[in-house]
Amino acid sequence: MRSKKSQGVLARLKHITGTTTDASLSSALKISPQTLSSWKGRDSTPYSLCVELAQARGISLDWLLLGVGPMLRQTHVNTLETSRENTLRENTVLALWRLLDDDDRCVIQRALEEKTRLRDLELKLAEMSSILSALQHVNDT
Repeated sequence: MRSKKSQGVLARLKHITGTTTDASLSSALKISPQTLSSWKGRDSTPYSLCVELAQARGISLDWLLLGVGPMLRQTHVNTLETSRENTLRENTVLALWRLLDDDDRCVIQRALEEKTRLRDLELKLAEMSSILSALQHVNDT
């Protein structure tokens, strides 16, 4: 891809990889810092890299290459099929997850683990309440 807008593309690549520096971007893209510097010098970004990254993360190419439209790719979903709706939801969550830095991912993971733990405790409490109720019923008779 050859464009005077390649700086915008690089900025959007930083955004979706959760990086802020050229060094961290080159690491996230698995390229050498010299390669990234070369792209900046030539005012170009490889189209194939952008396509691969957009596909892997559910990112709209219009947004990535042109800065136009929503960041996440829209998928046509048959509303009658719940499994397809769940897949879209999961893909969206996964795409958003990939945009987060490690600290934010850890915070969310801990919150999910805590939510799971609380749900398990609520189920155990409901089970124990049911057993207690049954025992009280037996004692009352």
